[in-house]
Amino acid sequence: MPIRRPRRAARRALACAAVLTAVLAAAGARRLRTVEVTGESMLPGLRPGDWLVVRAGARPTPGAVVVAQHPRRPGLLIVKRATHRTPDGWWLESDNQRAPGRSDSWDFGPVPDALVIGPVLTRYWPPRRS
Repeated sequence: MPIRRPRRAARRALACAAVLTAVLAAAGARRLRTVEVTGESMLPGLRPGDWLVVRAGARPTPGAVVVAQHPRRPGLLIVKRATHRTPDGWWLESDNQRAPGRSDSWDFGPVPDALVIGPVLTRYWPPRRS
């Protein structure tokens, strides 16, 4: 029986899994979380279905993409860009202000530090976009 080489997509998936495993091990998995992007508010950089690694508890810097709890909808996580720090918390904005249903600091004001989960380290899935 001939030996078949793994298909390109399978090789990419395995490589992606190996990189993610290495990142999780190196950074201490207890401080890392993964989240899925579900809306279009961060287009074109992030698309629905993208999976992100977030460094929970790390302090954001201005311009970083972060994951936070929605201040008015407990339990809902949001992915936004931290544009600047105010005395009341972080000002979080959508990259795509025209996205249907988008909600950011223009709607709910600054997000308190306690609700900011942490900055996004990387997008790990899908491994490559078409």
